Amino acid sequence: MKLLHIDSSILGDHSASRQLSRSVVEAFSAVEADTQVTYRDLASEALGHFSAGTLAAAGTPEEGRDAAQKQEVLGNEATLQQFLDADVVVIGAPMYNFTIPSQLKAWIDRITVAGRTFRYTETGPEGLCGDKQVIIVSTAGGLHVGQPTSVGHEDFLKVLFGFIGVTNLKFVFAHGLAYGDEPRANAMTAAQKQIAEAFAA
Repeated sequence: MKLLHIDSSILGDHSASRQLSRSVVEAFSAVEADTQVTYRDLASEALGHFSAGTLAAAGTPEEGRDAAQKQEVLGNEATLQQFLDADVVVIGAPMYNFTIPSQLKAWIDRITVAGRTFRYTETGPEGLCGDKQVIIVSTAGGLHVGQPTSVGHEDFLKVLFGFIGVTNLKFVFAHGLAYGDEPRANAMTAAQKQIAEAFAA
C-alpha cells in the first residue's frame, strides 16, 4: 500500500492542517501495517506556477529542450508519477482567501493531465483514477462547510477529483479556527475524533 502525504500550509509548526494530516497518515498506517509513506511539502519545495513555459517545455521534442525545459519536464513527470503510483493520497488543504493555497493549485495542475489522469471521449470526459482513495484535511479560520463560501475550496476539490475519476473521496474538517481558543480547541478535538473513528480497527 503506497500513501502519498501532501502538505500545503505556509504556517509550519503552527499549521492545523499539518497536524491533522499527520494524524490521518498515522491512523491509516496503524491499520495498514504495510503502508509505504511518501511525503511532499509543497510550501518548502514549491512547484512553479503553471505557465506558458510549462506548456512550451512539454510541447518541445526532447532533443530540442534547453536545460530549463528539461528540468521542468522531469519535475512535472516525477510529480505526476508520484501521484499515479499512490493508492492513497492524504492532502492538507487549508483555506486561504476562500480557496486552496496556490502551492496546492500548482500541484493539481501537474496531476490533471489529459491521457494520464483523465481523457476525453465521444461521450465526454472520463476520469482514470478511480482506483485511488483521497483524504482531504480541510481547515479554515471561518465556518464554510456547506456554505456558498466553500465553492473555491471544498466544492472545487470535489469537482476536481471527481473529474479525474476519484469516487473514494473523504474530508476531515476543522473550521472556525480563528474564532477563539475554545472554538479552535473544539474544532481540533472534533477532527481528531473523526479521524480516530474513520480508522478504528
